[in-house]
Amino acid sequence: MPIGKLAKWQILLSEFDIVYITQKAIKGQALVNYLAENLVEGAYEPLKTYFPNEEVSFIGEDITEAYDGWRMFFDGAASFKGVGIGAVLVSEMGQHYLVSAKRKFSCINNMAEYEAYILGLNMAVDMNIQELLVIGNSDLLMHQAQGEWATKNSKILPYLHHVRELRKRFTKIEY
Repeated sequence: MPIGKLAKWQILLSEFDIVYITQKAIKGQALVNYLAENLVEGAYEPLKTYFPNEEVSFIGEDITEAYDGWRMFFDGAASFKGVGIGAVLVSEMGQHYLVSAKRKFSCINNMAEYEAYILGLNMAVDMNIQELLVIGNSDLLMHQAQGEWATKNSKILPYLHHVRELRKRFTKIEY
């Protein structure tokens, strides 16, 4: 039970129905949430949405440098509310093609990451892309997909086998 100044503030603010909610991480989660809420149906279309302050929300190494092939960004997130997955393909000319989905089954975050990765790979296969630079925030998935790390998790093994089959459809995949 709060005491002193904290108790006083709690009493004064209680009439306003204020609830404190902790801030969530804003990594690729913002993109996944956007894609999950704005599902694309039919043919793949270039992304025409403007994200305000997009340069402010990026911290890390610069991934905007020129790359002479296609790039794929993907992310997946699982919570008690559901599973959202999404991927964005960026052409050599800078056009963005997005795909997103919600999954209606319970899974762990690593499974959601694999679901998003597979969704993006399937879109790249459908678009007949042969060379691809894959960019994601799952170090585990990246190393497992390249065969550098093994997995004994029975829930992840089917995803890993499927990814290895999909990779055969490309002449070159870099991470």
